[in-house]
Amino acid sequence: MPETPDTSPDVPRFADRPRVTEKPANDIGGGLALLFGLIGLLVGTGLVVAGGVTSSHVPGGVTVALIFVGISVGVCSLIAMAGLNTIAPGEAQVVQLFGRYRGTIRTEGLRWVNPFTSRRSLSTRVRNHETAVMKVNDAYGNPIELAAVVVWRVEDTAQAMFEVEDFQEFVATQTEAAVRHIAIEYPYDAHDEDALSLRGNAEEITEKLALELHARVEAAGVRIIESRFTHLAYAPEIASAMLQRQQAGAVVAARKMIVEGAVGMVEMALERIMEQDIVALDEERKAAMVSNLMVVLCGDRAAQPVLNTGTLYQ
Repeated sequence: MPETPDTSPDVPRFADRPRVTEKPANDIGGGLALLFGLIGLLVGTGLVVAGGVTSSHVPGGVTVALIFVGISVGVCSLIAMAGLNTIAPGEAQVVQLFGRYRGTIRTEGLRWVNPFTSRRSLSTRVRNHETAVMKVNDAYGNPIELAAVVVWRVEDTAQAMFEVEDFQEFVATQTEAAVRHIAIEYPYDAHDEDALSLRGNAEEITEKLALELHARVEAAGVRIIESRFTHLAYAPEIASAMLQRQQAGAVVAARKMIVEGAVGMVEMALERIMEQDIVALDEERKAAMVSNLMVVLCGDRAAQPVLNTGTLYQ
């Protein structure tokens, strides 16, 4: 298993020390076992046939012995061949002997183990789990809708099989719980620019979600490969109001930027006029110029020029 990342104290942990961990099973190549099994069947069949053919030429005890030995060899060969297993890529088999865990077969191909053991197949392929769209309240109490997708795979087959009842259902339930917990810990949009929010800090929130998911599903021997939010929005009942708030915030931010730029342009204009000694401006004339420039630069409509045929004061 990979090293466990640092998690916050409020993240639940279900298995500080698992009772069962994966270990390799005592298995061998199945080709040789299959060959010996077929030879045993042929030998057993041959002995039975030989006992039947020679029954009229040899004493009855010898015939019975040949038939008994032939049947025994055939039965033993069949029992031995019951230990053959075919392991496909991305698959493992958990081996138990009389209820005790004896190991896991991960080697692909034809393998042989103790025929008296029981084997259960388990997929180690990468899987996806996408949650349904859930409605929860964020840190500010606003109802939001969100959903997430988690990419995961079984890392420890023994834990997946014996530590939890159903590891697939366990992953699904813990994923939903982690998504809900993250949603109530952070706001959809933060009022403070330095605070984390679900919409504004997607990467940081996703990383925290992955850490919490790892801690929650570690007991099932599962490794989280990736987790992402697939849906994030305000609930329909407040979506229009929040849209107006976002639009108002965007307008304020745009106006702030326009004013900052206009002040810089006015300052530059005054400095250039004074440096080049284009016209002498007293404080009242400077104030009038600043007022006119700010109106032109900050107005949301095109300015209408006014021609002054008199002096600056008339």
